[in-house]
Amino acid sequence: MGSYLVTGATGLIGRHFTQLLLGREDTERVALLVRESSREKLAELVRGWPHADRVTLVTGDLGEELLGVAEDVRDRLRGGVDHLVHLAALYDLTADDEESIKANVEGTQHVLGLAADLRAGCLHHVSSVAVAGDHEGMFTEEMFDTGQRLPTAYHRTKFEAERLVREQHEVPWRVYRPAVVVGHSQTGEMDKIDGPYYLFPAISRLASLPNLPAAGPDLGDTNVVPVDYVAKTLLELVAKPGLDGRAFHLVSPEPQSVVSVYNAFASAAGAPTINVELDERVSRAMIGLVRLTEHIPGFTIARDAVLERLGIPPVLLDTMSFPSVFSSAATRKELAGSGVDLPRLADYAPVLWRYWREHLDPFRARKHGPRGELDGRRVVITGASSGIGRAAALKVAVEGGIPLLIARRRHELEEVRDEILAAGGHASVYPADLTDEESVHKAVDAMLAEHGHVDMLVNNAGRSIRRSIRLSYDRFHDYERAMAINYFGAVRLILALLPHMSERKFGHIVNVSSIGVQGIAPRFSAYAASKAALDYFSKIAATETHGDGITFTTIHMPLVRTPMIRPTKIYDAFPTKSPDQAADMVLKALKERPKHIGTPIGQAIGLAYALTPGFTDAVAYQGFRIFPDSAAAGGSGGLKIGRGDRHLSKAATALARLTRGFHW
Repeated sequence: MGSYLVTGATGLIGRHFTQLLLGREDTERVALLVRESSREKLAELVRGWPHADRVTLVTGDLGEELLGVAEDVRDRLRGGVDHLVHLAALYDLTADDEESIKANVEGTQHVLGLAADLRAGCLHHVSSVAVAGDHEGMFTEEMFDTGQRLPTAYHRTKFEAERLVREQHEVPWRVYRPAVVVGHSQTGEMDKIDGPYYLFPAISRLASLPNLPAAGPDLGDTNVVPVDYVAKTLLELVAKPGLDGRAFHLVSPEPQSVVSVYNAFASAAGAPTINVELDERVSRAMIGLVRLTEHIPGFTIARDAVLERLGIPPVLLDTMSFPSVFSSAATRKELAGSGVDLPRLADYAPVLWRYWREHLDPFRARKHGPRGELDGRRVVITGASSGIGRAAALKVAVEGGIPLLIARRRHELEEVRDEILAAGGHASVYPADLTDEESVHKAVDAMLAEHGHVDMLVNNAGRSIRRSIRLSYDRFHDYERAMAINYFGAVRLILALLPHMSERKFGHIVNVSSIGVQGIAPRFSAYAASKAALDYFSKIAATETHGDGITFTTIHMPLVRTPMIRPTKIYDAFPTKSPDQAADMVLKALKERPKHIGTPIGQAIGLAYALTPGFTDAVAYQGFRIFPDSAAAGGSGGLKIGRGDRHLSKAATALARLTRGFHW
């Protein structure tokens, strides 16, 4: 069978083809072109393949002349390469012209230069059925340029690459055009999201509606083949003599309707299948209507937003089906008696689905354990040593979550952890100062090293300063201290975790804000401003990370009886929530992930300020007058420490009860 030089051996088809090639007894030598950066990865693969001693790794790069192969290496290979199999390419419908041209066109030019320099026996070029473009009707293996339109950069550059191979006369050639390549029919192995895999997240969501009867339009035909069939077919055709100057379609002999492909995977996923296919005329009218609406301002943006949420590139709408029917008569004739058969998609679709769900599902991190939404979730909770943070950690653990506890004092965190462990839960302790960059990154690194991932973050730690502005003229540090922990500390931790969450396509961040942000809270200019800053940071961050599956909840928390409010003794008389009740709000934010959680009073105050800001100012001013500065703030006003309700005026008591939970 001879000696080989293979490009793209680390790719999906390349891995399977090369492994099969090495398994043949008549294969003498195989040189594999590899970039320096991928050399060790390929060497590791080769070690697990048969007859690894036949393999030589050749350092090179598709982007360089003669593939960047050193002169002394070319001298050793020259005249000794019977087959140069060119598999390396960019297979991406969403790629732009520049990167597609560089990989597919310029890369092929460089391969041709090397093939000529080495005096290779035959160049085997792996093209694609995409070269048919929008050609309608039968597209045979003898056809190439029929005046077809090529809709994407991928189509155009695969066509141009094949043209380069066909028009050169220095090296004998063969061309292979696979259809849409999916994973291995027996193992499900696949290396990237492509073709029908783009529909899998939507199918996964539909799996919760298994009995929903479904009707759908006729979306045309496609053509899907598993990678093991492509690799076996390619090997048979490469090895067979007398086939130079021909093209071969590595396709399903019969076109597969898009609906049947959807049904195969929907059935594997337990999702509704399309059991009623609409008439062709109705289908065309529906598709035409959708295309017309693309010209309506804003429609395309809204459509693309929905598609992106499902992980579907908009270009797939125009390339999902093939107007061409690919004849493979010549290929099947050459394969006769080889034992290479194409399995039925319906038979191996469950294998592909399982592999995708376990290894490729971009949203697999969103799946929770059987006990509920928090089961198995790693939840970072700041300020976890007491108050709301401690209560929330205990409740998260009861739900099956694993609280990752952050506060400054280790021994207090360990007490919370021990309480969780004693109840049969799990928790870990990470002492950190949120105002210190190094301390935060050290804690995050430790979390990821010990737990592998973080699912959720509760920014609960905070500093409250109740002091009127007239007592703050010489206390600018109050504002700096409030911002340092309430805003910068929270943002510092968010920024440390966002790259990790973005990579996993899942993350939820809960910010414990304040009811004071919804209205006007006199004496809380430092505290409310720092919380408002975090509110707006999160609104903007939520838009930018929307495509990464990261969500934010802001809790406008009412007054809670925690150690933080203890210095303000008038709060002894105020109606407040308990830490347990506040923790229930945090738990709701983690489990349901709404944009906002608050109280009716907070919403009413916010609405009042939006509709009647002048009147609301006047009411707030009265509150400012009747509630004195606390002794801790340096105020006087006759306030006594102790049983505060005896020293509040009737007006103050009434206002506190009317605005239940508000910070006065």
